[in-house]
Amino acid sequence: MTDLKRLNKFISDTGFCSRREADKYIEDGRVTVNGIRPEMGVKVALSDTVLIDGKPLKKVPKRAYIAYNKPVGITCTTERKIQSNIVKAVNYPDRIFPIGRLDRPSEGLIFLTNEGDIVNKILRAGNNHEKEYVVTVDKPLNRQFVNKMAGGLPILDTVTKKCKVTQTGPQQFTIVLTQGLNRQIRRMCEYLGYEVVTLKRVRIMNVTLKGLNVGQWRHLTEQEMAEINNSIADSGKTEELSVDENKQSANISKPKQARTPYKENDKKRDFAKHVKQGRFDSKNDQTNAKPARRNSTTRTGTLSLKK
Repeated sequence: MTDLKRLNKFISDTGFCSRREADKYIEDGRVTVNGIRPEMGVKVALSDTVLIDGKPLKKVPKRAYIAYNKPVGITCTTERKIQSNIVKAVNYPDRIFPIGRLDRPSEGLIFLTNEGDIVNKILRAGNNHEKEYVVTVDKPLNRQFVNKMAGGLPILDTVTKKCKVTQTGPQQFTIVLTQGLNRQIRRMCEYLGYEVVTLKRVRIMNVTLKGLNVGQWRHLTEQEMAEINNSIADSGKTEELSVDENKQSANISKPKQARTPYKENDKKRDFAKHVKQGRFDSKNDQTNAKPARRNSTTRTGTLSLKK
């Protein structure tokens, strides 16, 4: 039986462009399959002749899986117009793209690949793949900070999953996450009245930075890929697994038609009520003094609209 593949994925796999861009080419009538302009969503086989603007596509390149030690200042985007883009920094001969992201001020391990399926499986929030970070903050830590970071904090209209946090120095700690919320560690620290000075990702699943200097990259080994593939064998690619389970459980009791858009004032009011109830704060804890909590509430309510 001949393996069939959606046309946009077939085009993307050759490295010509992304799936979204391929859809645009198809919609604009610039793609032909065996001499015929196809409909959106059509499936093709390797034996089919696919042309874009009358020209054949290149052969599908060999699968690439790369570990890169991203320096501070590199932006995790494929946009060529951004000079600091990660694709330009790696300078790989074939089209590749990052799996997830690290903020521009952050450094450390990030994967890049040309295979879309593995990206989906690794990134889905419900798949619980570990990522480890070393973080330095702007003032001395205490036990309350460590316990609260590990126990979960309210940011971006959810409560972060419990995680492993270990203090490694007066102002430094390691944290192991299975979530990937936008600027998650920085927001968690800000909620507790701290600012991140340096943030470095040192591990993703079974792969570490060992042997990789800042700015260097290497191909993942066969053993590393075997372990990764084994760990994601049962991982889903469905949309349900991409939903944060805390958010999902909060919505499950409401009928779909009853859900209404969350306005900024509603977020601030509910968030303030949540804090007032004392779920995450103790009266004697300096890390949650009113100025820091008030600043965090305002910032979280505003930034979450951009996500």
